[in-house]
Amino acid sequence: MRFDELDLAPELLRNVRELGYDIPTPIQQQAIPFALEGRDVLGRAPTGTGKTAAFMLPTLNRLRGKEGLRALVLCPTRELAIQVADNARMYSRGTELFVGIVYGGTPLDKDLRDLRAGIEVLVATPGRLNDHLERGNVDLSNVEVLILDEADRMLDMGFKPQIDQIMRRCRRTGRQTLLFSATMPNSVKSLAYELLNDPITVEAAPKVTTAEGVEQFVYPVETSKKTELLLHILKQEDVRTALVFSRTKFGADRIAGQLTRAGLTVEVMHSDRNMAQRVRALEAFRSGDVKVLIATDVAQRGIDVEGISHVINYDAPRDPEGYVHRVGRTARAGEKGVAITFMSGGEIGDVAAVEHLLGSRIMRVNVPGFSVFAEESVDGAPQVTTQTMPESKKEQRASRGRKMGKHAGKELSPEELQKLLGASSAA
Repeated sequence: MRFDELDLAPELLRNVRELGYDIPTPIQQQAIPFALEGRDVLGRAPTGTGKTAAFMLPTLNRLRGKEGLRALVLCPTRELAIQVADNARMYSRGTELFVGIVYGGTPLDKDLRDLRAGIEVLVATPGRLNDHLERGNVDLSNVEVLILDEADRMLDMGFKPQIDQIMRRCRRTGRQTLLFSATMPNSVKSLAYELLNDPITVEAAPKVTTAEGVEQFVYPVETSKKTELLLHILKQEDVRTALVFSRTKFGADRIAGQLTRAGLTVEVMHSDRNMAQRVRALEAFRSGDVKVLIATDVAQRGIDVEGISHVINYDAPRDPEGYVHRVGRTARAGEKGVAITFMSGGEIGDVAAVEHLLGSRIMRVNVPGFSVFAEESVDGAPQVTTQTMPESKKEQRASRGRKMGKHAGKELSPEELQKLLGASSAA
């Protein structure tokens, strides 16, 4: 299929050709025809798959000849909002459709120029848009197309209340909704159920892999000893910079406090930090002023820092695809990197789900004094257990992961854990 086979307006096709696009990406081929029909679309599409054109081209096609704010695009971060708005302006050249943008971290008055100039498409972050709604600066009553980009990330960042407030300002009938997300956890499915009407589901997710330069390890550890093990790892000479992931905001703050008391300089990023605090933390980490950045999943696809030597999952991710996004922060641009995941007895099922997604077993490292079942070695060195699972055992392992339900919420004895893991420690 070629772009000129899609039922797009001539001016849109001209803009696409001038941008050098000839053949639509898989997500564009699937989503655009249904969106042009006015159908609601639920799309699973990671960054880099061409999803912006997948939702923006049919939206611009629908809005031709109309005036006033007719389309709203919600994005989790200002960086993504700027990127989406820039692309929308390129696609809309010569259409007399104008694109505005509002995002946090800048004076509210600066946004008014766009809002009062007369725009048909508004790209916004949820928090800043709500600020303008409360001041009466924006009227969403005529919005015909609502787009949520990177919905999973917006929910990770705690934007659900803001999204709910925005929905109350939008028209309830005759609205087309397009929701795109890199992953499909239950929270995204629940949001889709709330907002979409009989949606068509499209998917263009590439094969899940991690970068070739990433060495991956799982460290079995008692929950009470995770911070002690983290300090042990961070004090090793080969850890230049470390991005540490916590499952919760409270956990991230607690870890930061413990590391600070141990003499390390750290920064924290999560959804309770305002934009200025997040930018300051990221710049300090990027410049090397701090060695350790502790983050929740709010940052797993938002941190663009070269040279991160280690990613450490203090808490195993509940979403296995989140593991790939977390680990993707290291070994970039052909560099080498290390990804370490701490695994308590209650996280065995989470790690099994990751391995099922990857199709291979991750190497275990049993550190004496920390592992829940590692025997002390004679010289005190870590014990490494290497097990490559044969292809024929993939489903067996997947089944084992699914059967973890009654064990997932409790700490296991060393004997129970060793039996479930199927690991044998080498002396």
